[in-house]
Amino acid sequence: MSDTTPKPKRPRGRAHLLAGKCIACGARCESSCPVNCISMNDAGEPVIQEDKCIGCVKCVKVCPAQALEMSFSPAELAILAELDKSGSVTPEEPDEEAADLARLQARYRGVWVFIEQAEGEPAKVSWELLGKGRELAGKLGVELCALVIGHQVEPLCQEAFRYGATTAYLVDGPLYRNYRTQPYLEACHHLIMQYKPEVVLMGATSMGRDLAGAVATRVGTGLTADCTGLDIDDKRNLMQTRPAFGGNIMATIMCDKYRPQMATVRPHVMQMPKQQPGATGKIIRCDFTIPEESVLVKVLEILKDSDSGQHIDIGGAEFIVSGGRGLMGPENFDILKELADELGGVVGGSRSAVDAGWLGHDRQVGQTGKTVRPKIYIACGISGAIQHLVGMQDSDLVIAINRDKDAPIFEVAHYGIVGDLFQVVPALTRKIRALKQKKR
Repeated sequence: MSDTTPKPKRPRGRAHLLAGKCIACGARCESSCPVNCISMNDAGEPVIQEDKCIGCVKCVKVCPAQALEMSFSPAELAILAELDKSGSVTPEEPDEEAADLARLQARYRGVWVFIEQAEGEPAKVSWELLGKGRELAGKLGVELCALVIGHQVEPLCQEAFRYGATTAYLVDGPLYRNYRTQPYLEACHHLIMQYKPEVVLMGATSMGRDLAGAVATRVGTGLTADCTGLDIDDKRNLMQTRPAFGGNIMATIMCDKYRPQMATVRPHVMQMPKQQPGATGKIIRCDFTIPEESVLVKVLEILKDSDSGQHIDIGGAEFIVSGGRGLMGPENFDILKELADELGGVVGGSRSAVDAGWLGHDRQVGQTGKTVRPKIYIACGISGAIQHLVGMQDSDLVIAINRDKDAPIFEVAHYGIVGDLFQVVPALTRKIRALKQKKR
């Protein structure tokens, strides 16, 4: 007589968060849950209602940090042990969603960098992105390509090859002489749909921010803005790191269900690559255009900044002396200027100094200001809020001067001076001046 006792079903368990492993990736687990049993706390970590969890494992699969696992009750563990002992194997149900995603990803290959230019003059951030793009393309095993749009801009393709690109897609014509959203959007959309790049990177400039958002919307994909870090995971997803929750944490965001993956990166965040003299590549010319009369915006005149002689680009400075709330007032920035002049550098400031009206916004370093990578960055009276740190932490050498020995700025500083900046800064200036005179 056969045994008709039904075999127990394999328990599915409940999702459980492992302490200290969440990286606040942007609520991917919450969006993947089909029964809405996951919510996010103020730190960007998931809070799981285990009584509602159905054990579908979708949140576990999408977690880039492996911070989620399935947990089982003692009774469920006993059933699992019994099934394993009897050799009973329950076949996994085919995951159609995963299969569709794999087919989608397989159609997209290549890393593209948009080469921003104005009147033929390229933006340096484009070359910085080619350097990072070369690294990403190597991890993905794909080509690094430059996307060049403009009028009489073919020389930029050759320059892109010297910075690491192997292929350049060129859209050249009078329609693209001056940047206008509509023509550039149509050209980008046409090329992306035809050649299907896996990753598209643009600078987080006024042009890049405008164009990237429009392109992402048109092609139906996600966009992470103002990234400070880019990497690739083991599933070919672009790991896009940026400040989140008002700059209080660094979040890693991924667009795992759509292609291409798009990100903008602020100038001076990525290291400028070395040129490869004599490097060549393939230029793919695209004759795509749209009627001029269909473009709603017309460029009547280009007005240059008449005050450019007074404008200081701290983003390109090699030596920066920055002040914060510890300067006590605008008149005290004179001692920072003396030190900056001796170094051949410029004066910058934190957001608190700018908000107080002590400096202009063009001097602000930080998340809502400029990202800088000078040879030497001297932070005077700056506590070191994360919003400021993300703008200067990649400096070659950071020197911090602060009376508070526990100030966060010392965590990123190579050298720290605990003392009164009103004594320390003039002393540094006198010492540098004396050394320069002695050298003469």
